Amino acid sequence: MTILSFGGPKVLTVADLPVPEPGRGEVRIRVQAAAIHPLDIVARSGFLGPMLPLGPRYVLGADVAGVVDAIGPSVTDFSIGQSVVGMSNWPDTKVGTQAEYVVLPTEVLASAPMAVEPAPAATLPLNALTARQALDILDLSAGQTLAVTGAAGGVGGFAVELARHRGLKVIGVAGPQDEEFLTGLGADFVERSEDPGAAIRKAARAGVDGVLDSAAIGAVVLAGVRDGGAYVGVTPPSPPESVRGIRTGVVLARGLRSQLTELVELVEQGRITLRAPRTYPIESVAEAHTTLAKGGVRGGVVLIP
Repeated sequence: MTILSFGGPKVLTVADLPVPEPGRGEVRIRVQAAAIHPLDIVARSGFLGPMLPLGPRYVLGADVAGVVDAIGPSVTDFSIGQSVVGMSNWPDTKVGTQAEYVVLPTEVLASAPMAVEPAPAATLPLNALTARQALDILDLSAGQTLAVTGAAGGVGGFAVELARHRGLKVIGVAGPQDEEFLTGLGADFVERSEDPGAAIRKAARAGVDGVLDSAAIGAVVLAGVRDGGAYVGVTPPSPPESVRGIRTGVVLARGLRSQLTELVELVEQGRITLRAPRTYPIESVAEAHTTLAKGGVRGGVVLIP
């Protein structure tokens, strides 16, 4: 799936390109599933500015689930036919996964979770790595309280489970239809509102120790954080200005093999929940983008080449 110009979903086209060959430290993956994320919509729309100059044919996509098809020199830890998941560091490399084949360095790959179909497996890397790396930035200790906005979304759902795994108390902020899902993950539910900071304070009167703002609410949610707490957002380029000594930051997820391997193990242990995504053949990519842009698709949107 490629773009030659920026705009609405109709600029997305399927094109025949040469099959890529792996170099040193790389493998070629026959793609079985590739997730679509808001980053793809932002890139397609032309909102990345100088980072994405018009002219080259870009292949979009960061997440992949598939099978190793060819191995480059010096690769000894992956084998042909092995099922893998991975995350392309697309903003840096512009190597997209929404294709029949993609070549990626082994440092961004891990063995796929056992007994998991490719489509749900493809929803793991970017969302779960974002959640994990955001929690690392927040640096909370077991027993402290974390609020997660957009807690039923792709990043938010993983954040709730990973935070609980770290021994944190979790308040999940989401729509009323998601209460049962979030309480089932072990979170205290808070219904989203026009004043999320006040809603969080009702659940934690002294304020929470940190917020992972996966809904990109921004500065208004800081009212729910105690003095000296922490905030991490998922929307670059910059976080809200610090108030009352609250640390503020933004997570820019990176594909890292060691962390992705840990996340796969948590899936296999039943500590991370992979939800069934909505799938589309790659030829229906414009429809898939439209679906994702409307929101509310809890399991994510995945292309099948």
